[in-house]
Amino acid sequence: MDEKNTNRLEAFSDGVFAVAITLLVLNIKFSGLDSRGNLLDDQHLWNNLHDQWPLLVAYVTSFATIGIMWINHHRLFNHIKRTDTGLQLFNLLLLLLIVFIPFPTALLAQQYAVHPDQHLAAAIYSGTNTIMAICFNLLWRYASYHNRLLGKDTDPRSVQAINRQYLFGPLLYLISFGLAWINVPSSLILNLILALFFAVPGRPPRQLT
Repeated sequence: MDEKNTNRLEAFSDGVFAVAITLLVLNIKFSGLDSRGNLLDDQHLWNNLHDQWPLLVAYVTSFATIGIMWINHHRLFNHIKRTDTGLQLFNLLLLLLIVFIPFPTALLAQQYAVHPDQHLAAAIYSGTNTIMAICFNLLWRYASYHNRLLGKDTDPRSVQAINRQYLFGPLLYLISFGLAWINVPSSLILNLILALFFAVPGRPPRQLT
């Protein structure tokens, strides 16, 4: 098996994460002018800002999701010390989803602002997060299977902790996908809570004494 150091893979991935986060802010478009081109007074400006709250919530949620995915990616590669073609392909699949996130974010913000009673955009957004969670699991399971690409000094308890935490990720995001068809704000909030949940490292199991 062609095993190599992971430095180049990590550097490339960091660059993709940075681009994805930068693209998010480009979706925030707001004009402080009225239809005649005049500056809005404070009351109308506040009303316009209030109407943009779905866009801001989607931006914060997506920023948190991408940022925390980057943290988890870094955390995994503290244990993954070698790479091969399979790992590179799974990593590219994950990065494909990361870069795609700005699109459903913009779609959700635009559609919800005009049609708050519609659910398809929120379902696409939550569905993207669900697939991304699956890709994260595939990458980790491939690398950690029988310690295939892990460092020799990797703590088995840390591996078990990651396995446990990631086990429920796709299922929880699938719940948010189903919730998107019922209540969009609740689905957004659940996506944000899940992002924060995965920011916290899983606790290694206690050793029996």
